[in-house]
Amino acid sequence: MRTSGYSTRSRRGFVRAGLVATALLAGPCARDALASTRRISDDAERRIDLSRIPRRVFPAGAPAAVFVYCLAPDQLVGWPRALRADEAALLLPEVADLPELGRLTGRGSTAKLEGVLALGTDLVVDVGSIAPTYASLADQVQAQTGVPYLLFDGRFEHTTRTLQRLGAALGAERRAEVLATGVQSILDEMAELRAGLAAGDRPRVLFARGPTGLATAAAGGLNAEVFDVVGAVNVAQTGAPNLSLISLEQVVDWQPDWIVASDAAFFSQLTRHPVWSSLPAVRAGRAVLAPRLPFGWFDAPPALNRFVGVVWLAAVLHPARIRYPLAERLVATFEWLYHRRPTQAQIDSLLAQTRLPR
Repeated sequence: MRTSGYSTRSRRGFVRAGLVATALLAGPCARDALASTRRISDDAERRIDLSRIPRRVFPAGAPAAVFVYCLAPDQLVGWPRALRADEAALLLPEVADLPELGRLTGRGSTAKLEGVLALGTDLVVDVGSIAPTYASLADQVQAQTGVPYLLFDGRFEHTTRTLQRLGAALGAERRAEVLATGVQSILDEMAELRAGLAAGDRPRVLFARGPTGLATAAAGGLNAEVFDVVGAVNVAQTGAPNLSLISLEQVVDWQPDWIVASDAAFFSQLTRHPVWSSLPAVRAGRAVLAPRLPFGWFDAPPALNRFVGVVWLAAVLHPARIRYPLAERLVATFEWLYHRRPTQAQIDSLLAQTRLPR
């Protein structure tokens, strides 16, 4: 009897795409040489000239670091924050000791322009918002350092395009197509899931962020896009453009069907808290912790790592419709994204952390 909401053709198509991607990852990352100077356009309609393949790429922030690592890890000059041992264990060994760079973008920039030059940077890359503020920053850094700077849109619906355009700039077109094919397969799979959901089938979910659970990502923001993709309704209608603080009274009023937490300490005391523990979602065990290894599965940062979260959260929220073996699917997804196949024990350990303590 068929119980899944997906067509057999869709499931087989994703499996074929995943197998192709995994097979291609077995070889070295192929790069097409740049024959001559090329003018590259970014998503802020800025145009820069590249005369050769950039070999040393400086990520302006965490999302860009993830994109560059997934596309061309040997071209990454460092991380906005040094990797911890548990993060490095799921990535290529050669990136574990790359230096901490700080960030050029976001609140409280911590990277120094002298550092960009000292590292022999060929290209600076940023992925995220393309608002005028960020385009202006790109122009400023480029003018002060003389290093080309590309800015790409970080929203989910632009992922395949961002991969292709950034891949072309890095000379990593073939790897970009492997990633873009897998991304599109996941997005198509989720679109089919959403198409099969009636309005009442969409779970109402709260992203309880931070050590108190009282920071959240508003509906429509970059940090909450995973909910939309997996057919969930974000209960946080705060009116803020993205992240905002909420009150326990609002949480009680919203009565979410599910809670997704980001902080392990907060999650561990959820069933003992006088207010949180009274919520029907917590009493019924419908609260999960979003893992953070090697990067956040929900946001932190809002980059390619979120596709791991899509695979995971879709299975959590829609167990009657999602029929893939979750642990096996996560092993394949990690290998496809991060160039390294995790052990089953590593994935099992991560999944065990997502469940409420008994």
